[in-house]
Amino acid sequence: MAVSLTSRAQWKPSERYPDPLVRIIEPEFAKYRLALAKVEKIASGMRWCEGPVWFGDGRYLLWSDIPNNRIMKWDEETASVSVFRYPSNNSNGNTRDRQGRLVTCEHGGRRVVRTEYDGAITVVAERFDGKPLNSPNDVVCKSDGSIWFTDPPFGLLGFYEGHPARQELPTNVYRWDSQTRKLGLVAEGINRPNGLAFSPDETMLYVVEAGVIPRVIHAYDIVGDGTQLSRKRVLITAERDGTPDGLRVDVDGNLWVGWGMGAEGLDGVSVFNPNGKLIGRIDLPERCANLCFGGRHRNRLFMCGSTSMYSLYVNMQGVAGG
Repeated sequence: MAVSLTSRAQWKPSERYPDPLVRIIEPEFAKYRLALAKVEKIASGMRWCEGPVWFGDGRYLLWSDIPNNRIMKWDEETASVSVFRYPSNNSNGNTRDRQGRLVTCEHGGRRVVRTEYDGAITVVAERFDGKPLNSPNDVVCKSDGSIWFTDPPFGLLGFYEGHPARQELPTNVYRWDSQTRKLGLVAEGINRPNGLAFSPDETMLYVVEAGVIPRVIHAYDIVGDGTQLSRKRVLITAERDGTPDGLRVDVDGNLWVGWGMGAEGLDGVSVFNPNGKLIGRIDLPERCANLCFGGRHRNRLFMCGSTSMYSLYVNMQGVAGG
């Protein structure tokens, strides 16, 4: 089903190069900005965009439109936008596993599912300690085949992004083992964990804590056999009531974080170096909830605005698998 793009004409990209929407905060960000690349709006007409994931083998992008209960698709060759899945059980975060299959967090289903090559849906996780999950939010896959996801209660709070229901588990971060097919608890005591991502060498996990003011991004060391976390610390604290949400990491270890709300001028993407220092900004006309790297060389950043999808070519590659 095709989607109307009438609102697309209301947004105009910059007429200048370099694009003033791509701002260098610290000199180290300058090498990542392409002087001849602009922020582009590629789709509009959603209610709340989330969970973008790139399929290079098909040259298309998928993302969730949570309140509209659907997964959207943008085709790189034709620039057409269509509905990939409806209903989607109020899907949120999406990623690909190491076999290239779509992995999706469902608010409505209170579960994490995998789409097989033939289109069949396999339930990866829906319960822990005999209790239903809350509303899985964001998801990443590690090179060992494991699936890591956050489980805040956002989908239980009303009918807009899910269904009202009783929360039976604390808000945790989980790891699903692809060998044993068992779900394990890797991080607890996080008030509404949200976006998450691995460092390039997979020795660290970053997790956004959304239930505190100001919001923070934690860093954990991945230890032991790669299934445990230690040395939790705050890497980034949101200032001026900013709202970090989803994030991805590039091959240099920088964190590209969806940002918005709070003070004026915070909507867009904030880029931090591995030490947690803000080095760059991409300004958007609306809050950015999540993002991913895609394109032929993983150097095209796709950004979920609240109601629209934006893209920007950058002089950097996203980490493979992210």
